[in-house]
Amino acid sequence: MLTWVVYDITKDRTRTRVAKRCLDFGLYRVQKSVFLGDLAPNRIEEILLFSRELLDLETDSVYIFPMCRDDFDKVRIVGQGFDRKLVADEVLTKVI
Repeated sequence: MLTWVVYDITKDRTRTRVAKRCLDFGLYRVQKSVFLGDLAPNRIEEILLFSRELLDLETDSVYIFPMCRDDFDKVRIVGQGFDRKLVADEVLTKVI
């Protein structure tokens, strides 16, 4: 399933570990704290479990947003965004 992972993490080491895990799962970095890619439901759970173990739940957060292709096609960007065509072509061909 096409999935966005967005985080706000205060400690550099924790932030780096979460980012590396996202990359390991094949997600594409679209901004410094935003990843997008095709994730199986069990992978989503893995990110949640991994994050719970690392985060300071008082100050940090990880958001996971599953998204269907119809909703992705409705995404609008103002200004310098990610290369939507590149991400869409590479990620959505795996989803469909």
